Amino acid sequence: MAEKKIATLFPGQGSQVVGMGLDLFETIPESRIVFETANDVLGFSLTDYCFGSNDEDGAQALEKLTHTAICQPALYTHSIAILAALRLSPDLVAGHSVGEYSALHACGALSFEDGLRLVRRRGELMAMAGQGRPAGMTAVIGLSAEAVESACEEVSTSESIVVCANYNAPGQVVISGDEGALRLAESALKSAGARKLVQLPVSGAFHSPLVSAAREALAQELANVTLKPPVCPIYLNVTAQPARDPEHIRARMLEQLTSPVRWFQSLQNMPEDLHFIEVGPRRVLSGLVRRTLGRKVKATSIGTAKAVATFVSG
Repeated sequence: MAEKKIATLFPGQGSQVVGMGLDLFETIPESRIVFETANDVLGFSLTDYCFGSNDEDGAQALEKLTHTAICQPALYTHSIAILAALRLSPDLVAGHSVGEYSALHACGALSFEDGLRLVRRRGELMAMAGQGRPAGMTAVIGLSAEAVESACEEVSTSESIVVCANYNAPGQVVISGDEGALRLAESALKSAGARKLVQLPVSGAFHSPLVSAAREALAQELANVTLKPPVCPIYLNVTAQPARDPEHIRARMLEQLTSPVRWFQSLQNMPEDLHFIEVGPRRVLSGLVRRTLGRKVKATSIGTAKAVATFVSG
């Protein structure tokens, strides 16, 4: 029987945990080099945020790590540190939100250093765009994407908007927008039969028009990096389709800032009978794969030195 093709997946914000990468740093030389390079490129100790310290409690450490401008480069670096240890040759890649930048490095389109600078700046810009306008994001469980879209359209006005931001899995959609519109949408969605609503701990309305203020500066950053043709297809958040043309990818990376992440549509558009490998600190994407494609799909999560060793030896 032929081996399954490998789809490597990279998570975005929400997957971070304090202590992530410490075991990789201490035991795997290739991973240690990635973390040390990140510290040098950024000009501060990213590892202090990832690993935490003994003089602060867990809540304080998590709050610091979760700040958008820190969280994005931290997740990117952690994923690439694992990737360096695995030495994988994926057949296709995809990343959720900021994870798309990790995927771009994994397929050879983006250098580690350029990707790191981009995600650091992207995080800063998104954090700034979220200031001064009360806004947020809410996960909606138990309704179809169409029902959620309809509720958002009904309550949005020119002054207060809410849109679908993440299509994570069938029956799991995240909405994003102004606080007032969010509350109205939540009420409408409860009435429509939503099983659960979860307000997310984020600093703004990401993947919505409300972060458009960051677009021009991000466009300048993207224009200054070299993108190479990827060695394998990357499924893009904006289109849910595979791409290999660098300039097409560059344009979609900018659009991604204010456009929804079409995650489950991307999974559904991928070839059948893949082995999905999630490269990151938790098992968020592996869960979304199973909810989208079924329990029989092969999905492996690799986020620790032990998981790396198990995978490499197996």
